[in-house]
Amino acid sequence: MDRGFFLILGAQFLSALADNALFIAALALLKENQAPEWHLSMLLWSFTVSYVVLAPFAGSFADSMHKGRAMMICNGIKVIGCVGMLIGAPPILAYAIVGFGAAAYSPAKYGLITEYLPHEKLVEANGWLEGATVGAIIFGTMLGGVLTGDTVGGWLDTYTTPDWLSAPTLAISTILLLYLAASWLNLYIPKLNVQLKPLEWRPIALVHEFAECLKRLWQDPQGQLSLAVTTLFWGAGATMRLVVLNWAVIWLNYSMQSATILIATVAFGTAFGAVIAGRYVPLKKAFSVLPAGIAMGVLVMSMLLIRDAHIAGWLMFTVGALSGFFVVPLNAMLQHRGYLLMGAGHSIAVQNFNENIGILIMVGIHALLVKFFSGPVPAGASEAVMDQFAVNGLPPMYVIVLGFGLFVAVGMALIIWRYARGVRAGIMHD
Repeated sequence: MDRGFFLILGAQFLSALADNALFIAALALLKENQAPEWHLSMLLWSFTVSYVVLAPFAGSFADSMHKGRAMMICNGIKVIGCVGMLIGAPPILAYAIVGFGAAAYSPAKYGLITEYLPHEKLVEANGWLEGATVGAIIFGTMLGGVLTGDTVGGWLDTYTTPDWLSAPTLAISTILLLYLAASWLNLYIPKLNVQLKPLEWRPIALVHEFAECLKRLWQDPQGQLSLAVTTLFWGAGATMRLVVLNWAVIWLNYSMQSATILIATVAFGTAFGAVIAGRYVPLKKAFSVLPAGIAMGVLVMSMLLIRDAHIAGWLMFTVGALSGFFVVPLNAMLQHRGYLLMGAGHSIAVQNFNENIGILIMVGIHALLVKFFSGPVPAGASEAVMDQFAVNGLPPMYVIVLGFGLFVAVGMALIIWRYARGVRAGIMHD
């Protein structure tokens, strides 16, 4: 890996760090403004929906110019969202603008990696990229928490500051500098000698082109399986945060602060698994990691047997490591197949479309399960689960954890069966 790759990696880390810190800052701003509770949930949805809505257009945008320039434009859009929060725009609307920039940024980022490196280095590059992204999630969340916490708030109260300068606005101002730093790094990303595609301005034509790309990738045997795995992974990963949070609070009787440490442990494990896969799994052996997905689902179900804090920490690290280990090679394979079939930007846009639909669906199912299985508290329920028992005395954690683990394990088993059948039929490389 050379200097150009680490410039790309640094720009991605700073931009993702700012995205995650801004989420915490926007939550704090909503609470400061005494917004309704449902606004807190809508914040994440407003960010994620852009990935689905913009999917037909993001790929064409990324492939129409040098990817470094596209990344810089997208960081500029994120800056607009930050400034919007500072001047009083509704945080949900402002964060949706940031999501708009992030949705267009993703095809440029992954497309640039695909164009910049030979295909035999894609797994290693994805290991670095996923590790940096997970690190940005961890440290961005911590940074947002520190900047909006009581320490900074108390410091502002101690000194004479303008009325508009609160902990959330100071946090957003600091995060604005991170986006500007990421944009500065974008200036130094090498321009590659690749064929650019003209930008199509007709929305109907773009939607039609996107539908053709979507169909082409799902019909390609290797692309289909890779896309199925990454869609399952990202949908499950988003739901996993909620499952672990509820499990830690309800099952282990953790405080909310301690529960977030377990979520961070999963993220550290994911980064570790991603680096190991990048180091030891070549692209031609990408499908050999599929059994790790089944193991992940089984370990998730074993959460119900855990009561010890140390064992819980190691379990979460292992679940994260397995998820990072099996998704990175498949992500690289998907990028490689998409690049060959339709171009890097279009391929990543198709991938984002599927993965974020998976997130919206699985998070929605999780919410419905929690609502459906909530009910009266049975006699003799322990204090830790008193408010969480369902009808007939069945805790929702049993239903959610077992259902989630089974879904992942069975889904991965079906994907492995489909792959083995493809190998026997000669349509899949072994």
